[in-house]
Parts: sequence; structure tokens; C-alpha cells
Amino acid sequence: MTADVLMFLFDLVLLATLLGLAVAALTSPDVRRAVMFFIAFGLWLALVWARLRAPDVALAEAAIGAGLGGAL
Repeated sequence: MTADVLMFLFDLVLLATLLGLAVAALTSPDVRRAVMFFIAFGLWLALVWARLRAPDVALAEAAIGAGLGGAL
């Protein structure tokens, strides 16, 4: 396999996991579990931003989306 194919597969895994976390956070009947899914979603979205070569947005998402949002 070439590097392009592996990166494409990695991107597909990122996308599938991100969508799964979003659906899990929105449909969870337990509030605490939904918050945990939302924190995981924020951290995973930071990884997606880093993959898109936007480190400033990735750091902001990790700090605000996962850190501050989860604490609130």
C-alpha cells in the first residue's frame, strides 16, 4: 500500500469515529455519558484539525471544546 492510500484510510477512520461520537453524544439518554462523548468529540475534532494542518484551530478546539466545554 502506498502512503496516500494509508492516509485516505486514516481519514476515513477519523470521519467515521467523529460521526459516531457526534451521534452518541446527541442520542445518549444519560447526561453524564453525553458529556463524556462530547469531550471525546472535542478531542477527536482537535485531531481532525491537526490532520488538516491547522494547529492553531486544533489547539483552540482542544482547549475550548474539550477542556472548557466539558468543565461547564
